[in-house]
Amino acid sequence: MSKAFASQADLEEKKVSFTQLSPHAWAYTAEGDPNTGIVIGDDAVMVIDTQATPAMAQDVIRRIREVTDKPIKYVVLSHYHAVRVLGASAYQPEHIIASHDTLDLIQERGEQDKASEIGRFPRLFRNVDSVPPGLTWPTLTFTGKMTLWLGSLEVQLLQLGRGHTKGDTVVWLPAERILFSGDLVEFDATPYAGDAYFSDWPQTLDNIAALRPLQLVPGRGAALQDEAAVAAGLAGTRSFIADVYAAVQAGAAAGQDLKTVYRQTLEAVRPKYGHWVIFDHCMPFDVSRAYDEATAHRDPRIWTAERDIAMWKALEQ
Repeated sequence: MSKAFASQADLEEKKVSFTQLSPHAWAYTAEGDPNTGIVIGDDAVMVIDTQATPAMAQDVIRRIREVTDKPIKYVVLSHYHAVRVLGASAYQPEHIIASHDTLDLIQERGEQDKASEIGRFPRLFRNVDSVPPGLTWPTLTFTGKMTLWLGSLEVQLLQLGRGHTKGDTVVWLPAERILFSGDLVEFDATPYAGDAYFSDWPQTLDNIAALRPLQLVPGRGAALQDEAAVAAGLAGTRSFIADVYAAVQAGAAAGQDLKTVYRQTLEAVRPKYGHWVIFDHCMPFDVSRAYDEATAHRDPRIWTAERDIAMWKALEQ
């Protein structure tokens, strides 16, 4: 392979920020590493996305305990990817909540995804031995919408459409107009689209925009703390997805093979997006999925550790 596989060469630790957005909402961010959201209600705490291992989740818990001693009752999984869910046990929540579509994906491909992700990005799975055996399973699932009350604070869990995965969940605080998007929105970070629905994703972003969030915590990147920043995050994610898919569709329609389409798509989008975090990691997976969707596979195929390596060798050698 001409370059290190995925993010195996990414060893630089990132600076963590713990940003208060309102009396009830906080963002745990780390310069483009996966984010965690925190909602503090009258009587309980909700954590949105867990970090990749229980050991890494301890830093989130430490920061929560600096601002509240309320019990962490809820963990919400924005989607099924291992980097988002495997730290859940550290919080000892009363409930782990996910969409039923996310449960379906955990059942179908959770084990393969776990092995695949750990191989791709070892730094994000620090102290991976702290992950309990097996998978992270939700104890509550919903379809479409679930409303929880943390005392007087209304928290809505919403499925606004497919995008990053078929099970994507956002967390919405309607009184404060704060949204936690998971990986449906990124900011100055490359969207990973290996399990995506490219043709659905733009409409899902429009559905997020229709809520008119005042602040938004993306899956990666800094918290977006005003309407202009939120609009920029939505626009950047939308344009990346549209540009990649348009380039891939054009190549597929011309009968070009995946490697040719990959090279042409890289050339087309690198000038605009190549400075974004994990660009070189994501692009082989993103183009492979877009090519599948543009040709014979409406639904994402399962990534295994073996498929990861075979794809990388085919595109990057």
